[in-house]
Amino acid sequence: MKGGKRQYQCQQCGAVASKWAGQCAECGQWNTLEESVAPAVSASPRFTSYAGEAPRIMNLAEVDAEEAPRLDTGLSELDRVLGGGLVIGSVVLLGGDPGIGKSTLLLQSLAHYQTCGVPTLYVSGEESAGQIAMRADRLKLPRSAIRLLTETEIERVLAIAAQEKPAVLVIDSIQTVHTSTLQSAPGNVAQVRECAAQLVRFAKATRTAVYLVGHVTKEGALAGPRVLEHMVDAVLYFEGELSGRYRLVRAFKNRFGAVNELGVFAMTDRGLREVTNPSAILLSRHEQPVAGSVVMVTREGTRPMLVEVQALVDDSGLANPRRVTVGLEHNRLSMLLAVLHRHGGVATAGCDVFANIVGGVRVTETGADLAVVMAVLSSLRNRPLPADLVVFGEIGLAGEIRPVQNGPERLREAAKHGFRRAIVPKANAPRDAELELIPVARLEEALAAI
Repeated sequence: MKGGKRQYQCQQCGAVASKWAGQCAECGQWNTLEESVAPAVSASPRFTSYAGEAPRIMNLAEVDAEEAPRLDTGLSELDRVLGGGLVIGSVVLLGGDPGIGKSTLLLQSLAHYQTCGVPTLYVSGEESAGQIAMRADRLKLPRSAIRLLTETEIERVLAIAAQEKPAVLVIDSIQTVHTSTLQSAPGNVAQVRECAAQLVRFAKATRTAVYLVGHVTKEGALAGPRVLEHMVDAVLYFEGELSGRYRLVRAFKNRFGAVNELGVFAMTDRGLREVTNPSAILLSRHEQPVAGSVVMVTREGTRPMLVEVQALVDDSGLANPRRVTVGLEHNRLSMLLAVLHRHGGVATAGCDVFANIVGGVRVTETGADLAVVMAVLSSLRNRPLPADLVVFGEIGLAGEIRPVQNGPERLREAAKHGFRRAIVPKANAPRDAELELIPVARLEEALAAI
């Protein structure tokens, strides 16, 4: 380790220690400290703004506050997740499991940009030019519409980008590029943070929109330091099973649009195709009513969406019955079962309870509480609920049914798909509804309604 001071840096939080330890003192993670070389510090640092000028204090009234211009991505669902299109000069971090469709989505978008006269540049640090050409042929994309660079050193990438002046720049992926100012390996916390910082500065100074493709860990989180998510303008995650047909892109951070916005895509032999009506594909069409199934109206960002909640309650031979959830919060299911026993008189202590959201969607809002309780009771009694019924509402620990946001929009979405009845919180019941409403204020009233 000659030529620099030896240090140890946490791969989880980026904290620096002078000697190795089994546990990081900052974040508490084990076996995350790795050896690296401290970068040389300039004796006289020079401070400049994004525009290359010396920073100055200004009055906020002097700043132009008009809406930032956007670029149409060619995919309506991606435009929705980004908040209406790709903002010029923004940095977007796109993460997801290997093979889920990150490179495919960006390649399709770049082909659209180029055909519209928007200059682009695709920088690949993982795949060769031949592999990307084969992917473009599989997707039936015009190869002449995609400008490609295979390079991993960030200084060379930025030098070429400064000459080419692309409006959209893709880095695939941020974990493969490195800077010559640091001696650590690519993918190291220091390398990822420094390369991302240079790309953010380049994007703001030249008003170039930058896509960063990020790897994910075994837990499903973006690899690298959490500071990476704070540096970028938007963080998008791919969700869905690799073996499934549908892919979900969710915005977990967006400085130019709604957070938790959801885009739905279908994977085909021609790449990703947007699904403009996800409610139609997320609902199961049973030939006859089945017990343990109920439809609820959730809200993802600015879009109301119909999803099917399924529950299975069965006798348990275990001392501690199982509580399993897919697409729902596990602790909330345990809480709802306790409320159902205390205020509804229905005991499930000796039963295994399984709850699932059909289609791979994850519902985090509390508006699913009433639907989960209805599905559990339906499965326990083996009594199917009406096929034209929708349910939504939050349940409190005292047994009250609390209202949820945007109730009228949810009801209009349900009526558009042919539903005729709805059990809703009393505060969410409008006077002029297209459905037959059953407003309830307590859990006992909701159970009596079915």
